[in-house]
Amino acid sequence: MTSLEFSAVGKSFGATVALADFELTIEPGEFISLLGPSGCGKTTALRIAAGFERADTGSVRLGGRDLSPIPAHRRNMGMVFQSYSLFPNLDVRRNVSFGLRTRRMDKGAMARRVDEMLEIVQLSGLGSRYPHQLSGGQQQRVALARALAVEPEVLLLDEPLSALDARVRSDLRDEIKRVQRETGITTLFVTHDQDEALAMSDRVGVMSQGRLEQLGTPREVYQAPSSPFVARFVGSINEIPTAAGSILVRPEALAIHDDVSRGQWIGTVVASTFQGPSTLIDVRLDTLDVLVRVHTATGSRSGSPGDRVSVTMSGDHLVS
Repeated sequence: MTSLEFSAVGKSFGATVALADFELTIEPGEFISLLGPSGCGKTTALRIAAGFERADTGSVRLGGRDLSPIPAHRRNMGMVFQSYSLFPNLDVRRNVSFGLRTRRMDKGAMARRVDEMLEIVQLSGLGSRYPHQLSGGQQQRVALARALAVEPEVLLLDEPLSALDARVRSDLRDEIKRVQRETGITTLFVTHDQDEALAMSDRVGVMSQGRLEQLGTPREVYQAPSSPFVARFVGSINEIPTAAGSILVRPEALAIHDDVSRGQWIGTVVASTFQGPSTLIDVRLDTLDVLVRVHTATGSRSGSPGDRVSVTMSGDHLVS
């Protein structure tokens, strides 16, 4: 297992600053996600690590080795793209073995390695199929197997799930995490999807304007955001004005009550959205004239539009 380190990396495209003194160390065997809006620099960081872009300033080190003079094809990294990038004229086995063939691996060893990879991504028995005969999720599993077949030191994932439908995306994110744990490979995952980042990562780096706003465990980033930007970007948030300024609080940190004398605020339910195991209730607070969202478990108290209710807040989840 190998570490990957970005040190004071800067990159601009004309007048646009993509990365500014970007600092990040991914420990050996760690799974880190870079999360942020379009244009925040997360993909630029990944492409610099892969060797597809050159940093203007700073350095990237792999296991302590400076990657600056090393071309992309010699960096020993596996990469999985959003678009799969499979060879349509090659079957699954030959797609997976492509990197092994370019390295002139012995045929017997290559066959065993391909079998091992197909078993890891749970595609054994599909080796003779062509990409057009596979589902999107299966194609992405082939791309993952191909990236891992050459035993790279680092796995780079460039929004590999965004082209898939919701159910397949959920299944495949669990699969990628399982494979990463089994192989122990150091992994950098780029995504704009907070659910993916929170579900898959050992640590999450939230980016804005080329810099890391916060780096921490999924729980830390969600429950203790370091800035209003992180609080607003990761998860749903309510902004409630007070005499001392606005406070930011998660929907699950609020509760509603029939007894209007019980809560900190009084308001009227304007919408109730059933979501299976949970229900989202929108309440317009009277004196503040602000709409807040309350996240409740289905089966607990849920208001109907027009109901008068009170709202309380748990200080444990307060974000300011």
